[in-house]
Order: sequence, then C-alpha cells, then structure tokens
Amino acid sequence: MPHWLSLSPDEATAVALSLKVATWAMLGSLIPAVLVALALARGRFWGKTLLNGVVHLPLVMPPVVTGYLLLLALGRKAAIGQFLADHFGLTFSFRWTGAALACAIMGFPLMVRAIRLSIEAVDRKLEAAAQTLGASPLWVLLTVTLPLALPGVVAGMILSFAKAMGEFGATITFVSNIPGETQTLPSAIYSLTQVPGGDPAAFRLTAISIAISLLALIASEVLARRVARGVAA
Repeated sequence: MPHWLSLSPDEATAVALSLKVATWAMLGSLIPAVLVALALARGRFWGKTLLNGVVHLPLVMPPVVTGYLLLLALGRKAAIGQFLADHFGLTFSFRWTGAALACAIMGFPLMVRAIRLSIEAVDRKLEAAAQTLGASPLWVLLTVTLPLALPGVVAGMILSFAKAMGEFGATITFVSNIPGETQTLPSAIYSLTQVPGGDPAAFRLTAISIAISLLALIASEVLARRVARGVAA
C-alpha cells in the first residue's frame, strides 16, 4: 500500500470510533423512531403538528445549538447530567456516548421521516382484513404494518448511520475533540486542517468518509429494494 494511503494509529482510531458512534446512534434511535413515526402517521391527537415540528427541529437548527443544548442539559454540572451520573453511572458530556447521543438526535428526523412515509404507504385494507380475522391491534402492527413498512425502516436506519458518520457541529460542541475518546472522522479532519503538513492525512480521512457515506447510501437503496421485493412476494 502506498505510504500516503496508510493510516496512522490516531487516524485508524478516529475511523473506528466514528463507526462505533454511528452504529450506536442508529440502533439507539430505532425503537423511538418507529414509535414516533407511527404516532405521526396514524395518530390523531392534539399537538401532532407540534410533535412533528420538534422532531424535525434538528434539521433546521444549527448543529452547534443542538450540541449546546445537550451540554446545558446533560453536562457534568447540569442537574440532569449530574443525576444520571450519580444514580446510574451514565456520563455523556466529553465521552463517546455523548457523541452517539448527539449523532442520534441529528439523524433522528431522517429516520422518522423515512419510516413515516413507509407506514403511510401501507394499504389500510390489509390491516383491516387482519383485524376482521381476529387479530389484535398490536398483532396487526407486528405482523402486517411493520413488515410492510420494512423498506422504510431499513432506509431510515442507514440514512441515520450516514448522517452520524458526518456529524460535526453538535458533537464537537457537546463532547469536544478528544483524541481516542470523542474525536470522530469529521473532528479529526478539522484538526488536521489546522496544523502544518496535515493535508495528506486530512485527505485520506476525507476519502474514507466519502466512501463510507456513499456505501451506506448505496446499501440503503439495495436493501430497501430487496426487502420490498420480499414483502411483495
């Protein structure tokens, strides 16, 4: 392998940490995203418009604002953050877990939207048929609605993963840029652009970031099509 393509230990750590953070952000968002998408797609309740606005707020707010709000709420000296640390041993600020949380919040609207659109596309007649055969609402949800909406769930998960891989503003504000602990790919690239001679390493990490994000988007399309064909069959 050419020398300019080889990763230093710090660069490899940043790549591995980004994959870890993005994976946990995606998995941690899945169940809440499905529940919120169901509420928005099928629910009729006061405040639905407000809930929709709150869910999509991270898409329109500056990421730094999201990170700052997390720092105010979950920082080590904040009431909630101190309570979680004292009673449950959970620390988010300046930890990789905080980076995962920030990435989950930033990718949450994308996952919810993909799942919601997929649920709205489910034929309600199929659900009604299952209910006439004696299936309970929960059983209809688990055996009819969610399987038919699976392409959207898969697409939403991978979009959330790709968003987490590229998140910078919220994470660096909430968890800083600590090598080996919170320094993800975007943070590492930013640090390398600030030091003399860091351009080759920044270019390597940029190429890796682009490749991972592109593969995630391609995988999302391929998996969604395969799942859709399986559901149709």
